[in-house]
Amino acid sequence: MAPASFSPTTFSPGTEPLEIIRWALDTYPDLLMPSAFNLNGVVLLDLAAQAGYQGEVVFVDTGFHFPETLSTRDRLAARYPQLTFVTLNSGAHPDDGQTDPGLYASDPDACCAARKVAPLQAYLRQKAPAALLNARSRDQAATRADIPFVEEGGARVKINPLAHWTREQLEAYARDHDLPVNPLYWDGFLSIGCWPCTRAVRPGEDARAGRWAGKGKTECGLWAGEGRL
Repeated sequence: MAPASFSPTTFSPGTEPLEIIRWALDTYPDLLMPSAFNLNGVVLLDLAAQAGYQGEVVFVDTGFHFPETLSTRDRLAARYPQLTFVTLNSGAHPDDGQTDPGLYASDPDACCAARKVAPLQAYLRQKAPAALLNARSRDQAATRADIPFVEEGGARVKINPLAHWTREQLEAYARDHDLPVNPLYWDGFLSIGCWPCTRAVRPGEDARAGRWAGKGKTECGLWAGEGRL
């Protein structure tokens, strides 16, 4: 267990994610974890379970996810029965008449806002957790290069236990623990979102270069911008 004096002021780049998570569980008993089940998210799930997390893992079903992503969610739910997997599927799906099915092509920001950000924001307003446990890391993209372990601002505190882990560390952890990583990852989809706006990453690109490629967009709006969580 983390010592009683353990706090963000004692964190360093080498602080182990497990210690960050244990501190977060002690400090924020209502901690909640959103996840899209990418490599980072799968590793964080395993670490959180080790640390004693028994809360919710919240996934937004936009109606555009790869079948492999949904299958990964189901495999994780079976592996971690102590966690409560929540799928939000009451948002603006392509087939529910709320939005233009082709919105992702004409206005990807609006598509993300309607199908991903709004459903999660509504759920968080209902649950009102003081903090979120999320899996972002600094080497994913330039927009994430400075994220700290404990991030304030927006509606609630964000805890980023993997902030300083590299992709190589994450891959090694996943292999060593035989984690159910989305099979698309090993085909070059280093960051996996909705299928219309995700492609494999090319050599030399950062991990999120395959998201909204050519659309002048690098974030869905959950973690950056005026509507961030």
